Amino acid sequence: MIARERSTRLLDNQRRVPEHEGLVSAMSVVVMGSGGVGGYFGARLARAGQGVTFVARGAHLEAIRREGLRVRSTIEGEYVVKAEAVERLDGRPRADMVLLCVKAFDTDAALLAVRPVVGPETAVLSLQNGVESAEKIEAALGPGHALGGVAYVFAAIEAPGVIAHRAAGRIALGEFDGRLTSRSQRLRDVFAVAGVPADLSTEIPRVLWEKYVFICAHAAVTAVTRCPIGTARSVPETWRLYRTLVEEGAALAAAAGVPLGADVVDRTMAAASTLASETTSSLAYDLARGRRLEVEGLHGYAVRLGERLGVPTPALFAVYAALKPHADGNRTG
Repeated sequence: MIARERSTRLLDNQRRVPEHEGLVSAMSVVVMGSGGVGGYFGARLARAGQGVTFVARGAHLEAIRREGLRVRSTIEGEYVVKAEAVERLDGRPRADMVLLCVKAFDTDAALLAVRPVVGPETAVLSLQNGVESAEKIEAALGPGHALGGVAYVFAAIEAPGVIAHRAAGRIALGEFDGRLTSRSQRLRDVFAVAGVPADLSTEIPRVLWEKYVFICAHAAVTAVTRCPIGTARSVPETWRLYRTLVEEGAALAAAAGVPLGADVVDRTMAAASTLASETTSSLAYDLARGRRLEVEGLHGYAVRLGERLGVPTPALFAVYAALKPHADGNRTG
């Protein structure tokens, strides 16, 4: 009963109306990829009254259709949202916003699948890991649709139709050319009304690269060692590997024309030092369950970029080589 009362209080707090809610019109939102990231943020938007359509597959899709999407949050309590869930978007009306939340290896297929709902004014906000999204969105859908986004959240599918939210829950977004546009401001406000802290950045490539440098190191160490971050921090050699991966990523960013500041390595390591000891990564989670890995979009991309720019990446290459046999999930033989 105490837990239920606490959960109810948390949900009531989440329903408090921001001062500017009446100034933000409802949007039609398609969530392409309804896993941890897409499921969590899509549920927050749906709960705030946005017209959300989840794109999902298999048992997850059937569970959402049958019972709604359930979020079990250690921060916000537990709640269920009822929203439309589909497998295909053919014949659907145009969307105001597409949240692109699929794993990197599904990006090309996802962009093909969302074409029916992308009109001239549709914004496509990628909340994916990696730094390739804008190029891929523009190649598939034409110029002008892509917005950059970074998700700071620890969430995953716990069971079909159920998202487990463990920590964080904010985003950063912005136009790739640095402009403050009416559409980026509207998206920021829509997230704010849903109770999602959203930073509007005029330097979204830098923000993307900061996350990329961090996630390449964090995902690598937690996946290769099969250990949470607390264990990695306790072993000097492993913690040194973490820092080396961050250093290589920062060097790549500088060579790619995205300077992250002279203190980026220290800042990233300081942030990693504050993570809860049990924290792992989605890559480690997928590896442990024999699922496909985002290794090509993370470490593979870094290695190829380093070769192209003449930046040595020996630690990133070692991680890439170690994880690549598992890239397609369970293997036999």
